[in-house]
Amino acid sequence: MADLGGRTRRAFIGSFTAAGGPGIVTAAVDPDSGALTALSSLDALPDPSYLALSADGGTLYAVSETAEGTVAAYRVTGDLPEAAGAPVPVGGSGPTHLGLFDGHVLTANYGSGSVTAVPVRADGGLARTASGVLHHTGSGPHTRRQQGPHAHQVQADPSGRWAVSVDLGTDSVRVCALRDGTPVLHREHALRPGSGPRHLAFHPDGSYAYVVNELTPTVTVCRWDALDGSLKPLAEVPVLPGAPDGDAYPSGVAVAPDGRFVWTATRGEDVLSVFAVEGEGDALRPAGTVPCAGHWPRDLAVSACGRTLYVANERSGDVTWFTLDPASGQPRRAGSLPLPAASCVVLG
Repeated sequence: MADLGGRTRRAFIGSFTAAGGPGIVTAAVDPDSGALTALSSLDALPDPSYLALSADGGTLYAVSETAEGTVAAYRVTGDLPEAAGAPVPVGGSGPTHLGLFDGHVLTANYGSGSVTAVPVRADGGLARTASGVLHHTGSGPHTRRQQGPHAHQVQADPSGRWAVSVDLGTDSVRVCALRDGTPVLHREHALRPGSGPRHLAFHPDGSYAYVVNELTPTVTVCRWDALDGSLKPLAEVPVLPGAPDGDAYPSGVAVAPDGRFVWTATRGEDVLSVFAVEGEGDALRPAGTVPCAGHWPRDLAVSACGRTLYVANERSGDVTWFTLDPASGQPRRAGSLPLPAASCVVLG
C-alpha cells in the first residue's frame, strides 16, 4: 500500500444501499498504477451517494440521499471510518452533493431545491442541527424535469470566498455567502433555458469554470471572477460527436490538475468525452470519446498527479480507473473494482 508520511493513500467510494450498494467503501490507492484495493465497507448510513473529505484528510462527510435527508461525519483513523456523531437532518429532501465552506458543510438538496449549512465543530464533527437553509426558486422549460428548483451540486470556489450551487431545475448557478450560518444569495447567473446544469468544475487557476448540462449533452464554459463573485457564460460545447437517439444524461465533469484537459461522463451513451483546454482556459476543443468500461457513469475523479481518472459506473456496479496520456489526455482502461451501485469517488 502507498504510505505518505505514515498515512496510507485512500479513496472513498459512495454507493446507493437501496440498490444493493455496500455504503461507504474505503480503498487503498497504489501510488504507481492508481489501482484500487478495497479495505472496508460501512453501511450505517442509507444511500451515501456523495462524499467529501476535510482538507487535512481526517474527516469524511457523507450525504444520505433519502426523502428525509441527512449528513454525517466520520473520523478517518484507520481502514474503517468511525462515526463522529449521529447524522444531522438537513431540512431538505434528496441531498445529492456536499462541500466544505467557511467552517460549515453545505448540502445541495435536489428534491427540495435548497442548500443547507451545518456547522463543523473543532474536532471535525458536525453540530447537532443545521444553522440555515437557502431555498431556491424558479423553474425551466423542461416540463417533466424543471417544474421547480433542483439543487444538484454545491462547493466552495477556489478562492474560498464564495459557495457556488448548480441548479438543474432553474437553469442557473447561484453564488452565495454565509451570514450568521445561513447561506445568503449573492448572485444568480442564468444559463441557457432547458440546458439543465448538473455539476461544475473550476479550472485550477480559478478564472474559469466548466458546467456539464444534464438535459442537453453539452458543457458550458464560463469566466469566473472571484473578486465580485460573478460567473459569465462564454460558450456551450457538445459533449458527444453526434445527436443522441434519446436523452443522454451527462453527469460528471473533471479538470486536469494542470488545467490542460477536461473530461465529462455521459450515462445514456456510456462514454467519457475528452476536451483540450485552449487559450487561457476560455475554450474547449473536443478531442474524442472513449467507452466508460461499464454502464451509467455517474461520477469522475482525477488523481492529484493527473495520471489516473476514476469512474463510478453505477448500474454495472464498478469503479474503473484509466491511465491518462499526458500529451493527449486520452484515457486508457487500466483496471476495475467491483462495487454495486457505485455513485462517487473521493481521493484522499
